[in-house]
Amino acid sequence: MDSQSSPASQPSPPSPPPHTFQVDLRGLVDLLSQHLYSSPKVYLRELLQNAVDAITARRADEPGAPARVRLYAEGGALRVEDTGVGLTEADVHSLLATIGRSSKRAEGLQEVRSGFLGQFGIGLLACFVVAERIRVVSRSARTPGAPPVEWTASEDGSYTVRTLPDAERPEPGTTVHLVARAGAAEWFAPGRVETLARDFGSLLPYDVRVGDEAVTDLPAPWDRPYPGPAARRVALARHCHELFGFTPLDTIDLSVPLAGIRGVAFVLPSAVNPAQRAGHRVHLKGMLLTERAEQLLPDWAFFVRCVLDTDSLRPTASREALYEDETLAGVREALGERIRAWLTGLAAGDPERLAAFLSVHHLGVKSLARHDREMLRTMLPWLPFETTGGRLSLEEFAQRYAVVHFTRTVEEYRQVAPIASAQGIGVINGGYTYDGELIQALPSVRPGTVVAELDAETVTSHLDAVDPAEELRLSGFLAAARARLDPLGCDVVLRAFHPLSLPALHLDDRDARHEQARADAEAQADDLWAGILGSLRGSAPRARLVLNHLNPLVRRIAALPDPELIGTATESLYGQALLMAQRPLRPADSALLNRAFVGLLEWATHSEDGRA
Repeated sequence: MDSQSSPASQPSPPSPPPHTFQVDLRGLVDLLSQHLYSSPKVYLRELLQNAVDAITARRADEPGAPARVRLYAEGGALRVEDTGVGLTEADVHSLLATIGRSSKRAEGLQEVRSGFLGQFGIGLLACFVVAERIRVVSRSARTPGAPPVEWTASEDGSYTVRTLPDAERPEPGTTVHLVARAGAAEWFAPGRVETLARDFGSLLPYDVRVGDEAVTDLPAPWDRPYPGPAARRVALARHCHELFGFTPLDTIDLSVPLAGIRGVAFVLPSAVNPAQRAGHRVHLKGMLLTERAEQLLPDWAFFVRCVLDTDSLRPTASREALYEDETLAGVREALGERIRAWLTGLAAGDPERLAAFLSVHHLGVKSLARHDREMLRTMLPWLPFETTGGRLSLEEFAQRYAVVHFTRTVEEYRQVAPIASAQGIGVINGGYTYDGELIQALPSVRPGTVVAELDAETVTSHLDAVDPAEELRLSGFLAAARARLDPLGCDVVLRAFHPLSLPALHLDDRDARHEQARADAEAQADDLWAGILGSLRGSAPRARLVLNHLNPLVRRIAALPDPELIGTATESLYGQALLMAQRPLRPADSALLNRAFVGLLEWATHSEDGRA
């Protein structure tokens, strides 16, 4: 073997020593204030959270330990005292001066971690959003012989640690002193501190006070005993007004013991946009987490606002929102079931309250019913629909008419409603949100019900035909009218129908509109594209202008001797029928209306001149 070593056996060069990250504390605080936290007010939540967690940690070892948090605000400074577990000098260096480390990870505390509010160890760092200096004086309950320790930190990232005489902190616990940054003194005003403490900590399990004023108010309003159901509703309504600024139509209990959730949903007293995301108040182990939890309930439950306390949901890093995970998905489903059960209970035992609710929030229930056949079956006698017989439920309508006719759009309904009503045809307006889907689902929960879309052919077939001899006599009039409207893709039909005051009715359906749109596009396209569109030409029926032979005006127009004047009058009837149906006008329709108006003016003024 060669005595020389191969290149592969040469010793590798030594690795360079590792470097540690350097943290710009001021830059990090700016990042927190601008991108993580929604408002500087969260500093007080962090202080309360640290104090409550410290007490929880101490009580894990000493169940009878005192549980007090006191806040004192004065002269642009704030002092927060707690009777928690406290810190030793080693704890101070390890926990307070290391960003991202939490006392909840310390040895021996894992078994009680579920009782802590904090999850991310950001802690006092958030206080630099409003403070230029933080001073912490703490004495450990776990190491009775350890002296009090003082930790003082500045916003430039420097800190000092020193031990203090026993007299400085005779009892275990921690005191945090904050001095406001320039321009941030308002956050330490006594009134502001009390308001924030009450908002964040009203449901905390320990005795929290600002000065002598109690912050905690337990038990929660939904857990308190009341003389009776009426008194409870009044008290919860008052609580809703204090939180959200409205008096609810009703309240719904949202107890989900398996998920550690207790709270209530308040039914809004007025309708809201379904697309508007509701903001709910969520407390995590008593501490207010967010006032704007949007994903807490199913989308269809947009008619309620919730306030609840939970110990199972997971907060995001900022602790101002809920983390979307399987637990939250399960809670969302469970809370939706509570609201669904409330609706079912109203339908079974309190129809007056249900009617009052549906008069405002029928849209939310329709959204639920389109995915829940049992809810649709339950709500059939109650959900209101616009029909030719007035505001009726689907159950009432199906009892009155053998066939449940409906239109898919509001425009189609407006076209046929007056004439269908006069002819005894029952029609439901399916053009509103969710209505069409629910009407078509009707046979699935009411077997034997016949549902059919109403089209122009059906309406026309229900109108009385004109005597053939009379129609033959008016063939010249009809030919002139059809010739004038043919370029618009509209046929002219003569029928006799009520009401007599309606001279003409414009009828079309989706197929006719699609064909008209194709024809319009073909007329404006180049040769190649026009050929392609022409190959798509279908046999769909065209729109129809149905003239009412019983109407006096139509009779007078039919008697005119001038075909040109008949055409102008027909255009006017066509335009008036479009406007009555509230259909959007195409450019060709607008041009026709202008032309007909000018033509009638010319005819009128010409007649006057002739008589003169």
